[in-house]
Amino acid sequence: MSTTRGPISQFMEEHYLHFNAAALMDAAKGYERHLDEGGKMMITLAGAMSTAELGKSLAEMIRQDKVAIISCTGANLEEDIMNLVAHSHYKRVPHYRDLSPQDEWDLLENHYNRVTDTCIPEEEAFRRLQKHIHKLWKEADDNGERYFPHEYMYKMLLSGVLEQYYEIDPKNSWMLAAAEKNLPIVVPGWEDSTMGNIFASYVIKNEIKASTMKSGIEYMAWLAQWYIENCSGKGVGFFQIGGGIAGDFPICVVPMLYQDMEMHDIPFWSYFCQISDSTTSYGSYSGAVPNEKITWGKLGIETPKFIVESDATIVAPLLFGWLLRW
Repeated sequence: MSTTRGPISQFMEEHYLHFNAAALMDAAKGYERHLDEGGKMMITLAGAMSTAELGKSLAEMIRQDKVAIISCTGANLEEDIMNLVAHSHYKRVPHYRDLSPQDEWDLLENHYNRVTDTCIPEEEAFRRLQKHIHKLWKEADDNGERYFPHEYMYKMLLSGVLEQYYEIDPKNSWMLAAAEKNLPIVVPGWEDSTMGNIFASYVIKNEIKASTMKSGIEYMAWLAQWYIENCSGKGVGFFQIGGGIAGDFPICVVPMLYQDMEMHDIPFWSYFCQISDSTTSYGSYSGAVPNEKITWGKLGIETPKFIVESDATIVAPLLFGWLLRW
């Protein structure tokens, strides 16, 4: 690992001096300090960060041990792998704001599902994964075995069965980097994803038992034990990209352990940063300022807290670039 700053980091240090740019730098330096002092970091992924190809920077963060655990939506779990195996078949629609309902219907008819300006190809992405992951689900079901959603994905990746389809440099797949390290992942609300919907269809058709897939409650129980085992010393920081369940689910493990398990010596999250373009408004969790989390027993008064109110597709790679000394 380089000890000198690369041109991206030098540019940031020279120009990112005020407002959201300064908040980004403060958060990056706080993250770096947290790791330097022996802390661990959880990264949470909401939105469509995998389709935004965050793997180009996140995969290297994983390889360099700058992230200890990830919480992500089911969409982010699967969409990084879809990009790995079907990248050349994706369709970009830079004029997406001008699309009429008929234009949108035409995309559907051509088996494209749109995420902002990027259309995911159904046949090469969803169906290509489906036949391979179904085999793993069915084998587990037949053998009376049960695994978490990400564990099935890891098995599929590590088996090498997808290598025939690779369409990007595999070093840019964060899921492949995570699988190779067996990085802990929690996927709250996994059923709210394409693969989750597909799994549910097999359950409805009585082809696979629902219990073959471990549940969100089991993810929370597992995360509680992981936190207990990893929160000593400098503790575990929380780096949240976007809002929603990817962030809200795992951050609640601390108040659960303190209030419901009555473990009154459990430490708060020891660093907090959120990148979000959600505005602070009535009842919004994504737009809530970090201090609100103090009242829920998630963060302490002294916890370093940062919020970067910007587009995560722009600033997350920059922040990771700073940590990687690019």
